[in-house]
Amino acid sequence: MKTKHDTFNSSTTWFTSDCHFGHRGILQMEARPFASIEEHDDALIQAWNSRVRPQHDVFFLGDFAMNSSADRCREVFARLNGRKHLIIGNHDKERHLSLGWASEPADLRTIHVDQVRLVLCHYALRTWNGSWRGALHLYGHSHGKLPGTSRSLDVGVDAWDYRPVSLAEIRERMADTPETDEERRIAEEAAKAEREADGA
Repeated sequence: MKTKHDTFNSSTTWFTSDCHFGHRGILQMEARPFASIEEHDDALIQAWNSRVRPQHDVFFLGDFAMNSSADRCREVFARLNGRKHLIIGNHDKERHLSLGWASEPADLRTIHVDQVRLVLCHYALRTWNGSWRGALHLYGHSHGKLPGTSRSLDVGVDAWDYRPVSLAEIRERMADTPETDEERRIAEEAAKAEREADGA
């Protein structure tokens, strides 16, 4: 199956993941600073809507809710601004998949935002399609515990003050992250192979 490609505008496109709406255990597990899950959910909804307008696109990279009824999931979903797109996470079940996302939920998706190619997955990938030709990779799942690189980054709420983030913010953080030795080595090998292919 071919990966779906779409083009979006950076001024109206946002990324986030791992809200875990309704999951009381997440407060202690991730030391989220809220007195109750109700306060947590309301704060995350407010943070989301403070940035996202109804006409904006939000790519949600998995784990929308946990231990929430289908009715509660629908209630929270309806309160969130924007056209919402789901990249499926390990806790996303049928009651989450059927919420009325703006596009069909997918395990992996490639989009373009202002001509920047982005590979979206709930899980951090070590390499991805186009990784040495400028494609960036966004992921969740790690709750801010897996450091990003100069080409890949966790967009989950635990890494971003519980709010969605823009491509500009993502690229700024990536620019402040030195290339890893592995990234440098593979980039050099890819460049060499390209030069040799051009000379053949």
